Amino acid sequence: MNLNLFSKVRKLEKPPYVVDRSRLRRFNSKNTIFNRVRWDTSYEGYMPHGVVAEDKSEYLRVDFALAQASRAVQRALGSRGSSSPQIRMEQKPCGEKLEVDDPHEMNEYIRRAARLFGASLVGICKLNRDWLYQETDVPEIFENVIVMAVKMDADAIASSPAPLAAAATGVGYSKMAFTLTCMGEFIRNLGYEAIQCGNDTALSIPLAIDAGLGELGRNGLLITPQYGPRVRLCKIFTNLLLEPDNPIEFGVKEFCKKCKLCAENCPAAAISMDDEPSYEAHNISNNPGALKWYVNAEKCHLFWRENGTSCSTCIKACPYNITSTKRDKVTT
Repeated sequence: MNLNLFSKVRKLEKPPYVVDRSRLRRFNSKNTIFNRVRWDTSYEGYMPHGVVAEDKSEYLRVDFALAQASRAVQRALGSRGSSSPQIRMEQKPCGEKLEVDDPHEMNEYIRRAARLFGASLVGICKLNRDWLYQETDVPEIFENVIVMAVKMDADAIASSPAPLAAAATGVGYSKMAFTLTCMGEFIRNLGYEAIQCGNDTALSIPLAIDAGLGELGRNGLLITPQYGPRVRLCKIFTNLLLEPDNPIEFGVKEFCKKCKLCAENCPAAAISMDDEPSYEAHNISNNPGALKWYVNAEKCHLFWRENGTSCSTCIKACPYNITSTKRDKVTT
């Protein structure tokens, strides 16, 4: 298989995804699989008091301890006790509003600050309100979105589905929480408003596509030119005047049609093996209306239960990750 995957990144005028406006609806976040375990008695994985990990004697106790510790900053800065990381924080601006004469120049300040505070990738887009959760009310003044990606440790992800990979995920969420906290404060110190969000408030992946960070893969994850799917995503809604970035395309959809390694290696058989994407959802944890390969979140989550921890095998198996991991090792 040809792994020269990142050579032709093209800027686009509009995002590369296809939606059916007659089917597309704003998604209700109560239907994410991590919320359904608390209320959906029809779901096999329903456990209102939280998930109890299986006794996995083949996994090391120290790795489970590492996975738990990795989320310490995330928990401290706003997880609100949820198993699905929630970080949303809102405060009023501080001081006099800085006049922005050049939105392009302000983009560069934002990128520099985000990278200083821990973001690996930064993109900016206009807020497409189709991607807000159904129950979310974001005032109209918030027109712009800063989308940030935090890369995860390649060696730890390569150990999936063992708990060391879960530690890489947890560190990603803790870095997200730190980056969001600092970035929100930076924007408010300029006299503008900011809503910092982790997985909450809106769908992160389509916003990241809008902001030019990557494309959607067969595994249901954002594929970036720099790190493949080995990233965690977060975003900030703001009324700060910014210039939107162009979406990009570098052949992910066509490659995923032929590759199928994530589906073949998925221990839960949750990823579609179909040659072509479709509009057909598996269950209420999917948001219909977009042309894509839908991932069966129920099967995925049930494997997590069986595994005693989370799973990143679809990231581990992805050739975009493999290629970017090799590149990481050359440059570090």
